Amino acid sequence: MPAKPLDGIKVIEIGQLVAGPFCGTLLGYFGAEIIKVESPGKGDALRGWRALDESGTSYWWYSIARNKKSVTANLRTEAGRAVVKRLIETADVVIENFRPGTMEKWGLGPDDFKESNPSLVYTRISGYGQTGPLATRPGYASVSEAFSGFRYLNGFPDRPPVRPNLSMGDSLAGLHAAFGTLLSLLHRERHNAPGQVVDIAIYESMYNLMESVVPEYVATGAVREPSGSTLTGIVPTNTYLCADKKYVVIGGNGDSIYKRLMHAAGHPDLAEDPRMADNAGRVEHEATIDAALADWTASITSVEVLRILSDADVPSGPMYSVEDMLVDPQYQARGMFETVQGQEGEVTIPAIMPKLGTTPGETQWAGPGEVGGSSEEVYLAAGFSESEIQALRATGDI
Repeated sequence: MPAKPLDGIKVIEIGQLVAGPFCGTLLGYFGAEIIKVESPGKGDALRGWRALDESGTSYWWYSIARNKKSVTANLRTEAGRAVVKRLIETADVVIENFRPGTMEKWGLGPDDFKESNPSLVYTRISGYGQTGPLATRPGYASVSEAFSGFRYLNGFPDRPPVRPNLSMGDSLAGLHAAFGTLLSLLHRERHNAPGQVVDIAIYESMYNLMESVVPEYVATGAVREPSGSTLTGIVPTNTYLCADKKYVVIGGNGDSIYKRLMHAAGHPDLAEDPRMADNAGRVEHEATIDAALADWTASITSVEVLRILSDADVPSGPMYSVEDMLVDPQYQARGMFETVQGQEGEVTIPAIMPKLGTTPGETQWAGPGEVGGSSEEVYLAAGFSESEIQALRATGDI
């Protein structure tokens, strides 16, 4: 295999569940050595979340812990924290997602490494960031998504705001953390500079997706409201039910695309209506346009709708479940699934983007099975002697 972009980068991941570990997953996929620090005993709680294989290991674990090495250290003991400190002193990056102030309390905050490892990139993920009046509050993704303004927009006007059935805030925070880590590593390399702190808030990661919501409100006073399956101010773009009880998504909001769409749907009158020639006019007549498209899709199957729109070069697609994704030729052609060996047989996990032409990432192994299974290898490489390792195990510090 060709060299990977992050070969030689050593990352200490001190966190659990999703946000911090997903950042480590992204970095490890592209070559970084990820050393995951887990508590002695059960390890990361995610090992036991959701659907489990026969060994009691979560399928989610195989995805988020891929390519990682597991070591144990008891962060509640002085000796355990000293072990982690020695690891960090040998690393390029540390990732942590504890409540702000916790790492400082343990003597493992950024300032504790300014002399011993000045080039360290210290990546931190929390609900509200490291500063501000809410910094010390616990920051779960669900709460942070609401605080960011995202949840307010997500749903239908006549119902409570809707939560996507995913840990979106955590995953987006992990993605932003990986981006910030890479920027810091690049700055360190290009400018021969010391490391820096990457401060990621889950709510800010969601806020980063809010497009023009802020400037529109400040300039006009308009508060963007939830709009169901449409997009406020852009027409037509919606979800439509077909005769076979399946949904399709149609995006016909370009001026020329709109004309092709309405002709294909059997509404040349609406296609050529000068009042609907641009988006502003279509917004005024959204109800008329949507009703015409809904009537058309309800009269034929989803397959027929998508065939007609494809022939007319109108952006459209099916509403996929995971069952549909697994058998779709596009997903297959793009290599969107990887098969790895889990504890009880093969496990299929998603490939990770982006795709790189000459230095692609890959899953080299599934998430580590045994908690602390790499402890001896990692601690020996970090300069611990075998007798030190045995003594630390005997006292429960690792």
